[in-house]
Parts: sequence; structure tokens; C-alpha cells
Amino acid sequence: MSLLNQRLAVFAEPANEKLTRIFKGLEKESLRVTPEGTLAQTPHPRTLGSAMTHPSITTDFSEALLEFITPPTESSQQMLDDLDRVQRFTYQQLENEHLWVASMPCMLNDDAQIPVGRYGSSNPGKMKTIYRLGLGERYGRSMQTIAGIHYNFSLGDDFWSFWHARENNNESLQAYKNRRYFDLIRNFRRNFWLLLYLFGASPAVCRSFVKHREHDLQPVEGDAHSMHKPFATSLRMGNLGYQSGAQDSLVVCYNNLDSYLSTLCGAITQPHPDYVANGLKDEHGNYKQLNTSLLQIENEFYSTIRPKRTARSGETALGALNDRGIEYIEVRCIDLNPYEPLGINLQQVEFLDVFLLHCLLSDSPETDNVQYRNAQENQRRMVNLGRDPKTRLLSASGELSILQWGNALLDDMARVADILDRSYDSRRYSEAVEAQRIKLTHPELTPSARILADMNAHGETFFRFAMNQSLKHSQAYIERPLSDDELLAMQREAEASLQRVAELDAEPQVDFEDYLRAYYAQYTCCQ
Repeated sequence: MSLLNQRLAVFAEPANEKLTRIFKGLEKESLRVTPEGTLAQTPHPRTLGSAMTHPSITTDFSEALLEFITPPTESSQQMLDDLDRVQRFTYQQLENEHLWVASMPCMLNDDAQIPVGRYGSSNPGKMKTIYRLGLGERYGRSMQTIAGIHYNFSLGDDFWSFWHARENNNESLQAYKNRRYFDLIRNFRRNFWLLLYLFGASPAVCRSFVKHREHDLQPVEGDAHSMHKPFATSLRMGNLGYQSGAQDSLVVCYNNLDSYLSTLCGAITQPHPDYVANGLKDEHGNYKQLNTSLLQIENEFYSTIRPKRTARSGETALGALNDRGIEYIEVRCIDLNPYEPLGINLQQVEFLDVFLLHCLLSDSPETDNVQYRNAQENQRRMVNLGRDPKTRLLSASGELSILQWGNALLDDMARVADILDRSYDSRRYSEAVEAQRIKLTHPELTPSARILADMNAHGETFFRFAMNQSLKHSQAYIERPLSDDELLAMQREAEASLQRVAELDAEPQVDFEDYLRAYYAQYTCCQ
């Protein structure tokens, strides 16, 4: 009997059905755009509060790239309702602007017209801005306008305590959680190609995005303004998106927490020749980047999944992991679905829960450098050729077709879905799996195929398709304003965040170079 089946048999016992309590949250990015579909040049709206201190509304790279954050919850519907409420508030505050609904950006001009996020005059605020300036220097600002959804996932204490006791090992509970979360991460990296196939929604881009970049995209037939690949699923996850040539040499070990921390700390503390040559500061003494290493901070590593621990003020993310272990997992490979007002829907969330629980419960052998590269190669094939029936992927048992491997995964996931259905007294998890299975034999039902088909059917460029969807969702939100009480509560939260950032900026600050030196000193404990 496989390890997965052994573990599922334990869950099938009535006394254990309720152990699968899943906590979840979303981080959703969306560009602010003008009515003409160009990137908004306005600062982050003050009526939304401070991007530095607001718990639910911030910015990612650019002043124009909003990021909405939902608090952890056990309810998928509550999580989506929380995101919906924040978006409704945002639409009520925008003046003659819209939220762009696609992952690949709107019409872009030169990099200089992509405004970098600003976070106040405090040392932490300065550091956030300089980090973004460094990203622009290293990769170009246009790449940083790509948007997506991050899905945060964890399991409850009852789950971990039960399995820790059942396996009867000598690890601390947190050490056990760390080890098992890395089991999940390794299996995720083996199998996340399936998520790109099922949910990839960026098969095309506006020509303005690639005007100064080398690429191998093709013009859409009869459309000189749109570039695409006929079988692409998620260009966002390919060479045009959050990938980096400089990071190609970086092989991150996911076999345990110590190796993960050591690899990334080395990349943050060891100088990289290209970035040394570029210089830390400009001729006026202003920082161009935070350091000259391969990574400025750990967030610069463009991974599809991350182990996470909420960091304290002034603490590094890796330091938090080193000191207190893994708290949750962040999935980072989900495109915005332009057909959904929230960019994601309930059935997709429920499928993600099944997928991640399957990754955790299945056997997960440690990996080597060859397997690390195989996962990258599968990602490349899926991004560029995912809907081509001839595409084959690299598995532990040799090359397999997407249909072969996908159906085998979904067969196992169906058994995981059944456990979740029993736990939540529903059929919705099994239905979510079966809804995705149809796409394996009907690739035309995938979001990436639907986008290209709709562009073709209506004679639309990628830009016009995305703009029309943005206007459609914008109008729907305008017609659903918050109640007076909800609006007042969110206005007060925005005002409170402005007060907090004002207090932070008014605090006495140590010299910024001393602040940076102390910040980077934390990474030595992880090597």
C-alpha cells in the first residue's frame, strides 16, 4: 500500500475526519489603469490608506500595482468575501481609474514611466523603495508590472499534533512541521505544472511589453499589436515573467529547512559580479540597489512556492524561519483569471486545497540537482507548449504525456478530495477535481485557450480583450457599493494606517547605512 493510501486510511476513520482544518489567505495584485488602458501615473490613493501600514491594501513593485491581502480563515467563502469587500472599497475610492484584470500588463511606455512604490521616510520605508529600485535596475521595471495571486495555506494544530504523535519520533512538534512542509514543497515542485495547465491565463501579451526585449513570441494572426505562443498557458511564469537569467545558477535545496536557509543566505551575502559592476549607488550617492549580491533579500528569489513565517518588525524573513520555523506555505504560480471579478473562484480554491493536501500526504523523496532542473524544464515546457497534445514532461518514471501524468495525479487527488468532503460534509472537493479533469481531454476549456479563442472570435487584440474585461468588472463593482457601515469601517481603517505611518516617519531614525548593516547581519545566523 502506498504511503498516500496508508495516510488516507487513517483519515477515513470517523474519529479522524475533522483533522483536516485548512487555514488560508490570498494576496492579489492588480494594476491601476487609466480609461485609455495605460498605467496610472498617480500616487497610491491616499483614501486607500498607507501602503506601508494598511493590513489589507498595499502596493507591490509600483505605486500603480495594488496588492490586496486577506486575513487567515478556515472558510474559503469567507476569504473570497474578504477580498470582494476590499475590492469594492477600492473601486469606490478610485477616480477615473480601473483595475486591470489580467496578469500580463496594460499598455506600457518606457521604464521611467513606471513609478516605483513609496513607503515614507522611515528606514524600513526607505528600504522597501530601494529594494524596488534595485529590482528595476536588475530586471527592468516592466517585468515588475506583472500581476498574480499568491495563495497562503496551512493546517491546524490538531492535524500536526495527531501525526506527530502517531509517527512517534523524537523531533519537536515544530521540527516535525518543518520537515513535513518541505515534503509538501518538494511534491509541489514535481507537480505544479498541472496548475499552470489548468489555471494559466497569460497566453498573450501586448506588444508594448516586449518592445525592448528579446523574445520568441509570434504575432497573433491578423493582429500586429498582440504577441503570443499558440500553445502557451502562462507566459507570466516563463522567461518573460518572474524568471531571471542571473538566478539560473542558483539551485535551492528543498530537502530541509537548514539547506534552504543556507542556500538563500549565501545568495544574499555573496557579491555577484554583474551587480558589483553596476554599483551600489549612483554618482550622487543615492542607493540604486540594497546590495550587490545575487539577491537583495529573499523575496527576490522568484520561486513558485515558499515556506513562510510572519516576520516581526525589522526581522528578516529567513531569520523568522530560522528562529521559529515554518508557519504556512505561499503558492505563487497562480495567474489572474480575467473572467473572474476576483481573479479566482471558489472551485479553484477548493481544488488548490486538494492539490496541496495531496502534496503533503504523498511520499516525497528528497531531490538532487538533476531533479531540481527537471522541475524547471517541465515548467518551461508547460509555459510554452502546455496545450500541445504532443508535449511530454519529465517524471521519475520517464517522459509522460500531460494526459497520462495528469490523470494519474487526479486519480490520487480524488481520494484526498473524498476525505475533505467527509470532513466538511459536502461533495464540493470531489466536484472541483472532476471539473478540472475535463480540461485534460478538452484543452480548449482552459483559461489560456479561452482567452485566445475570444480574441479571435471578436477580432480583439490582447489589450482590447483585457480592457473590455476590466471595464466589465469595474462596472459590476460600481453597481455593488459597500453599505454605509462597511464603508465607514474601511475608511477608518485607512485613516488609522495613515496615522501609523505618520508616527513611524516621525520616530528618530538611526543612520540608514547603520540600519542596513544591522539588517544584513541577521543573515549570518542562517549560513
